[in-house]
Amino acid sequence: MLSVILIGLSLSLDALAGSVSAGVSIKGLKPFYIIRASFCFGLFQFLMPLIGYAVGRTFISYIEAYDHWIAFALLAFIGGKMLKDALSAKPNSADTADADIRSIGPLLVLAIATSIDALAVGVSFSVTGHNILASAALIGGITFAVCLAGFEFGKRIGRLFEKRAAVAGGLILIALGVKILVEHLIERLPA
Repeated sequence: MLSVILIGLSLSLDALAGSVSAGVSIKGLKPFYIIRASFCFGLFQFLMPLIGYAVGRTFISYIEAYDHWIAFALLAFIGGKMLKDALSAKPNSADTADADIRSIGPLLVLAIATSIDALAVGVSFSVTGHNILASAALIGGITFAVCLAGFEFGKRIGRLFEKRAAVAGGLILIALGVKILVEHLIERLPA
């Protein structure tokens, strides 16, 4: 359960960056738009693991012997990508939050873009045996709450901590991938 909470927090950080950015850049953002945007971010963070899980379960018999390596690779890749994006000078997908999220089109694009990583997490859940509905619901709920806080934070504080949040999320995902790999390798050690 703790690992799913940490994954949910990590996955929500892209959406958090988008929320903070929108909170900073859109003056007088009304509560309706904040709740709608937070709901969209949470919804896609809920749906993407389900889709990834379905894809992963379809191929589980082919990958069962290597599932721990796949989970590790996916989480390390996602975490590494988050770190790279956060530390690079180039804009990343979270910077598209400067598009006006009050319009449904830009909001949906941003919600999908910030939830793609959750698709790969869903695949990793299919090989680690997580309860996908509970896990996806928790991830979606965490993202909704984090985004609500992000909008408020953005309105009050600004862009100061966006980069640090993405770095923390990347490091957490990499650490969880290493944890899964180490636990599986320890299980396989001769007694």
